Formats: sequence, C-alpha cells, structure tokens
Amino acid sequence: MIEYDKDAIVYPYITDMLREGVPQSKGILKELEDEAAREDIPIILPEAARLLSVLLELKRPKHILEIGCAIGYSALLMSEKLSEDGSILTLELDEKMAERARTNIERAGKSDAITVRNCDAVETMPTLTGEYDVIFLDGPKAHYIHMLNDCIRLLKKGGILIADNVLYKGMTADPEHVVRRKITIVKRLRHFIGAQMQRAELETVLLPLGDGMTIAVKK
Repeated sequence: MIEYDKDAIVYPYITDMLREGVPQSKGILKELEDEAAREDIPIILPEAARLLSVLLELKRPKHILEIGCAIGYSALLMSEKLSEDGSILTLELDEKMAERARTNIERAGKSDAITVRNCDAVETMPTLTGEYDVIFLDGPKAHYIHMLNDCIRLLKKGGILIADNVLYKGMTADPEHVVRRKITIVKRLRHFIGAQMQRAELETVLLPLGDGMTIAVKK
C-alpha cells in the first residue's frame, strides 16, 4: 500500500487501483523497470505509461520525437506502437544515460528504429526539420516552456504532444507544496501549461495521472 504523501496528486488508494489494473511488463521492459527501481532512475510511472501506450495504439505513429530518454524505457515502450518502418529520435542530455539507452535499445533489437542523440534538446530542437506524429516531452521540466514553439512547429497536423510530470508531485497546483529549490521549475511548468491552453493551434487537456500529464493535439 502506498502511504499517504502530502505531494500525492491523487489519493493513494486510487493510485493503487490504477496500477493494479496495468498489465505486467515482460522481457526487457520489466528488466528496465527493475533497474530503474534499484538505481532510483526516473522513468514514466505505470499508469502514465499505460495512457501513452493507448494513445500510440490509436495513432500508430510513423515518426516520434522524444525529449529525455534516460535508460531508454519510454522509447522502447513507444517503439512497440510504431507503424511499419517507423522511427523514434530521442534526445538525451546526460552522456552516460544516452550510452546506457543505446545499449538497452541494441539488446532489444531496436537500434534500426530508435536513434539516441546525446545533446541539449533546447539547443537542438530549433535545428530539427521534418514532421512528427508524436512528440513526448520527458526531459528537464524547466525547459518545457522553451521548447513549446518548436514542438508545435515540428508536429504534424493531427499530431499529439504529450508532456509528463507537469504537476510535479503536486507542486505545480499548490504553492504550499513547493520546495524552495524547485520554485523556478514550478513557475515554468505553470507557464508551460497555461501557454499550451492558450495556443490556438492546440487542443490541450491536463490530466492528474501519474505525476501529471498534458495531452495536446495540433489542429
């Protein structure tokens, strides 16, 4: 049982129920879940991962752009929903994480479908061209707002922009929860959420699932 935490976004018993209903991962995904738990590596939470899988099952994207891959868990999860000959470009700032992600992707036999680029996404995004069916933001939260314009530019019409951790353990929604050293991140996340809601090109919803997610469709 998850103990009550003042930072919880939803009641712990609801989180328990959501996670109990998620099918157990197998193979390398299960291995990476265990690895992340042992080493305290942040990966997408189970209920949020399930929503991501459902959205991609509906979309069956050809091209995905991911910001922040850590050990490659989400990229591998999303690769299961790619259309034929689809591809994922994932940008990771941490060199060691990028190398671990490449190793895990190679182990999974997905090196042809997933490319890991070790770079600063804020600097790299403006240089990217082409169009993406799905963009998944899961990198440094303070930079989401700085990447929004490029996300919209790079997203196909009808494409989906998914941003994880936007409620940031409840701090984004309630000033009383904000840890002092996180003030800047929280302010920028609030700005990011508000900016998405106001952009005429997007149809956006904020969901209290996992650590908070926004789902936006480009009109």
